[in-house]
Amino acid sequence: MNPNVANVLAAAELLSAEERRELVDLLLGGLDDPAPANGEPPALSEAWRQEIARRSAEYDAGQAETVSWEEVQARWQARRSADG
Repeated sequence: MNPNVANVLAAAELLSAEERRELVDLLLGGLDDPAPANGEPPALSEAWRQEIARRSAEYDAGQAETVSWEEVQARWQARRSADG
């Protein structure tokens, strides 16, 4: 762990739970790409917009292989059972 981070963590561990929550809120608020507060999803990158457009065009042209919701659930259950 970076020594600066370790020092901040050690100091933060001395704070009350409420003070730590406040600190977390302040730290998250200072990130370059904070989650939107308005409930809207984050903006998509151009690469994702292009991928969505490509997949939508494939679907519209009847070229995409689709899977029913029931099949998705069955696959998920099978993986979950296999993982233990």
